[in-house]
Amino acid sequence: MKLTLNCAFLWLYVVCNHSGLITLSRYTNYETQKARQLSENPNVSVLFYWQGLHRQVRVEGSVQKVSDEESEQYFHSCPQGSQLGAIVSQQSTVIPGRLFLYQQYEELEEKYSDGSLIPKPKYWGGYRLKPELFEFWQGQPSRLHDRLQYSPQEVSEKHTWKISRLAP
Repeated sequence: MKLTLNCAFLWLYVVCNHSGLITLSRYTNYETQKARQLSENPNVSVLFYWQGLHRQVRVEGSVQKVSDEESEQYFHSCPQGSQLGAIVSQQSTVIPGRLFLYQQYEELEEKYSDGSLIPKPKYWGGYRLKPELFEFWQGQPSRLHDRLQYSPQEVSEKHTWKISRLAP
């Protein structure tokens, strides 16, 4: 699997659906460099590391955009400030200063102060990561670390996980 390089996949939301499949989602601006990289190569790897616990979880898989309806639903579940921030911030573009952001934010805050529905920007939405591999690592002082790899498999038309122990 070819992985997308330099592609942070942060602010993940973990969902385990009725079939037992786990999905990770992230909502962001579709016009960023990260989004362009994902459209060229949807394969990603995500690492969660807890230094104090000597543990980490690595997830590999591919991403795809969620439906506009799902993005809309998620957008409106966010606090008003986050909705306004998503509109104001043309993520990763050069701006003249923070005051520029605050002024735009305050204008929108005034515009929607009556409680009217804030429209989701067309350039904003979600990605869903379909995991194809999980690896759980637990560090050991001897460097004989524990590593367990979970990969999905179908057995008798049921989704299960194949568990393999890996050498450190």
